[in-house]
Amino acid sequence: MDYKFDFTIEELGKPTVKSPILMSKVHGDKAADYVTNDRFVRLSSFIVPGDQPPVDRTQVLERAGPREFIYFTPAHVHAGIVTCGGLCPGINDVIRAIVRCLWTNYGVTRITGIRYGYLGFLPEHHHGVKQLNPDTVDDIHKLGGTFLGSARGGGREVEKIVDTMEKLNLNMLFTVGGDGTQRGTLDIAEELDKRNLKIAMIGIPKTVDNDFALIDRSFGFNTAVAKAVEVVSAAHVEAVSAINGIGLVKVMGRDAGYIAAHTALASHEVNFVLIPEVPFNLEGYNGLLTHLEDRVRKRGHALIVVAEGAMQDQLIKDKKFDAGGNIKMADVGVYLRSRIIKHFEEKGMEINLKYIDPSYAIRSSPANPDDSIYCERLGNAAVHAAMAGKTKIIIGLVNNRFVHLPIKMVISHRNKVNPESSLWRDTLDATHQPPLMINTFGD
Repeated sequence: MDYKFDFTIEELGKPTVKSPILMSKVHGDKAADYVTNDRFVRLSSFIVPGDQPPVDRTQVLERAGPREFIYFTPAHVHAGIVTCGGLCPGINDVIRAIVRCLWTNYGVTRITGIRYGYLGFLPEHHHGVKQLNPDTVDDIHKLGGTFLGSARGGGREVEKIVDTMEKLNLNMLFTVGGDGTQRGTLDIAEELDKRNLKIAMIGIPKTVDNDFALIDRSFGFNTAVAKAVEVVSAAHVEAVSAINGIGLVKVMGRDAGYIAAHTALASHEVNFVLIPEVPFNLEGYNGLLTHLEDRVRKRGHALIVVAEGAMQDQLIKDKKFDAGGNIKMADVGVYLRSRIIKHFEEKGMEINLKYIDPSYAIRSSPANPDDSIYCERLGNAAVHAAMAGKTKIIIGLVNNRFVHLPIKMVISHRNKVNPESSLWRDTLDATHQPPLMINTFGD
């Protein structure tokens, strides 16, 4: 599907305040430079040799970073931070980076943490707020979870949220969350426009599944893969140490199988990867159970990694939704465990199956060094954007550059594993599973 993008960034007004951050305006003097609004990053890194036509705003992205002139007077700023949705490695790193950049680089000393997501803005929940400074956040990056607490829901109470923002006299709000959170960010920003309130709304993308559109990767993803590999390694040991051992590991991935695919590539021990994007049959001559049985008979063990969103089209009978508007999923891991056991019982074949679901242990982990660095830079870029008066944007990494992305572009669709991509091709090479486990394939 083709998508039409417009990457023009909205601003609250003309930035006229000289930034307190001292940087160079001269390129090549070996000193860090300000970023100007005419510095862009190409959306696509692919080119065709020959003359290139002029680029327009559908092809380039505004670079993130500190500007020479900013919109807000730092001494007048009251900044807010809110974390929403499920947990993810690195949330505390982002909070810490935002607070320290505001305080140290800009001299902003009024920073408020909103507790338990958007619900923290709603007076009837009585969650209160936390006052933040470098001392209160100094060590939180060593902890998993979120220092501010998180919750789903509340984002549709836009008028109440903006009422509270007015009462708090906020000038900027940093929203750390996934697709639903950022839809809420955009809705809040539009309500601010209606009231003519100059409050910068800056999103930091949080989805451990790595399914945000346009962005190279989301923070926490690398940590999730690293932790999943540890679990897969343990499942492999269990499988090879038992008679006809089978390891079954369920990983996160509601709509996208990136964690499952990358885990298989990193571990080198997975035999079957099951993801939402690639349908498969259980029964039949070309079904999973037939190939699994063949693998166990030949090698004496097998290892399966399944993304939580696999098979949901077959398992969900009545759609129900959680507070965040997400469809409540059936437990594909438990279902597969039952079906695998039943299959081998009917065959009269002894197996030893170990099922592991490490989802909550993974997403509550502290960020690894790679993600911690990424979170630090995301937080810094978010602050620079807000102080310059940017709004309705998400900070993202595109072609290995930090850029400003309009929220409406990022939430226009979700990234999914392309079954015809090199990533999935390499995953198949690593597992040696059939390209398609569909009974009609090849007929």
